[in-house]
Parts: sequence; structure tokens; C-alpha cells
Amino acid sequence: MDSTNEYVAQHDHEMGSQIRRVEGDQSTPDTKAAARRPQGVNVDGVVATATVSGIDVSGHQGNVDWASYWNQGIRFAYVKATESVDYTNPYFAQQYNGSYGVGMIRGAYHFATPDTSSGAAQANYFVDHGGGWSPDGRTLPGALDMEYNPYGSTCYGKSKSAMTAWIKDFSDTYHARTNKYPTIYTSTSWWGQCVDGDFSSTNPLWVARYSSSVGTLPYNWGFYTFWQYSSSPVDQDVFNGAYDRLVVLATNSD
Repeated sequence: MDSTNEYVAQHDHEMGSQIRRVEGDQSTPDTKAAARRPQGVNVDGVVATATVSGIDVSGHQGNVDWASYWNQGIRFAYVKATESVDYTNPYFAQQYNGSYGVGMIRGAYHFATPDTSSGAAQANYFVDHGGGWSPDGRTLPGALDMEYNPYGSTCYGKSKSAMTAWIKDFSDTYHARTNKYPTIYTSTSWWGQCVDGDFSSTNPLWVARYSSSVGTLPYNWGFYTFWQYSSSPVDQDVFNGAYDRLVVLATNSD
């Protein structure tokens, strides 16, 4: 194992890794078909008429063959940029710029560790290391990855109110830096155990559920914007809306 791969293996947690560890992955070939059917309303609050296929990657994928994914119909990608305030994805430039280069709409995500530093500190680190946003129609709002603690207690030793305050600190700081609220990635089960706040009026929801149905959504969100529905052979995602709606999400400030 070379030094870069060893660094990734020791310090990098990819999106959904802890959700799969705790909740499992029950996705099947039927899950993909279900995820590609429009479900309910989209980010504009109107009935979705189509979906857009995407993937998310981290340092574990190394250098990605983006042309191959484009040829498979993938039209957006989220790329891990940071974790806590001391990890940056060594493959970020190849993944983030490479997806853009083949024509995809792309965004960056941050794996949160709420017990190591403040929400504001992690939001600033994220923005300063690839997680920024610009209204160019090709860049999605940064995503905040909130999931089970890979190192200890499920909720990072925080009460529900303290976790809510941490997420708000991150979200408000990110908005102040970019004029965009971050998408929140989570599972309904983790959110219900660890958070008691309502972010449905500001933050797009990216829900993780590896099953043939998206199921019940986290507190007070009436619809989801993204659904991560499988982890095989790479994390599979869908945007609940037509392509032009995805462009709007990558264009309009909040």
C-alpha cells in the first residue's frame, strides 16, 4: 500500500460507510428501478416528472474514470473534500475537476465529526479546502454528511439539542460564506436518535436508505432532493427532479 492509499485508509470515512455498518444495505436490482421513478415533489415543491442519476466518491475510489460513468448515464457527482478539520481527500482535484470536465454537475461534501471541533470551524475548513459554491449552474451546494460516529457513541456524546446547535452552526457558517445552505445527508434512523431540530425550510435533504423504498423521511422534511439508494458497485444516488431542476439548484442563491 503506497503512502497516499494508507493515509486514505486510516483517515477517510466515505459517505454512508457508517450507515451501512449499522443499518446494512438491503438494496437489490429492483432498488435502482424504484429510485429512478420520480417520487412526490421535488426541490421546487412541485411534483417531480423525472430523475437524474448520480454517484458520490471519496479517496477510497482513487483516480476515477469519469468518462466511463458519463457513458453509463451519470450526470452529477458529489466528491468528498474534507473530514473534521484535519483531513483533505488527496484525490479531490482529480475527482472534482474530472467530473466537471466530462460535463457533470458536481458538488463537494464534508464528513462531520461533531465531537472534535465546532460546526463553524468545520464549515470554514470545508469551504477553504474545496467545499465552496458558485452560481455557475455546474456546482451543487456543499453537503454536510451527518451519520453514525465511526469512533464511538452514536451521537458523538451530544444531546439532541446540542447536536441541533452544532448542525445549525455549520449550516449558518456555510451560508454566510457561500450564500447557499448546505445539503444535509443523513439517514432517518440516525437523525431521529441524535437531532431534535427542524432544517426542512432551509436545507435540501439527501437521505440514505438502501432499500426499494425511500421510506419515512427525517423530521419535518416533506420531500427529499437526493436519495442514496445503494453502495454497489459505487455509491448510487438520484436527484428527484428533471435535469433542468438540478441546474437550478446549482445556479440560484438562497
